Amino acid sequence: MNVMVDLCIVPIGVGVSLSPYVAACQKVLDEAGLKTSLHSYGTNIEGEWDAVFAAVRRCHEVVHGMGAPRITTTIKLGTRTDRVQTMEDKVRSVQEKMG
Repeated sequence: MNVMVDLCIVPIGVGVSLSPYVAACQKVLDEAGLKTSLHSYGTNIEGEWDAVFAAVRRCHEVVHGMGAPRITTTIKLGTRTDRVQTMEDKVRSVQEKMG
C-alpha cells in the first residue's frame, strides 16, 4: 500500500539548532529511495508503507546515534485505494481551484 506522510522529528536535549538532525534524516530518506519534499517544519514523504516506516525508524536510530536522548515525532498520513495520487497531484489540484 502506498502512503503519503508528513513527518516531523524533533530531538530533545540537543540544544536549539536542529538542522544537523534534519539533514541526517533527509539523508536516510534519500538513501531509502523515497520521494520527499522538505518544508520548514518537516518533510512530506511518498512511498510504499513498509519502506516509509522502515525509513522513519532508521531516522530515529540515526538521531539517537547522534546523541539525542529523546525524540518526539509527529506523523500525519494518508492512503487511498480509489486511485493513484502523488504529492504533486494534491498541490496541483488546489492551485487549479485558486485560478
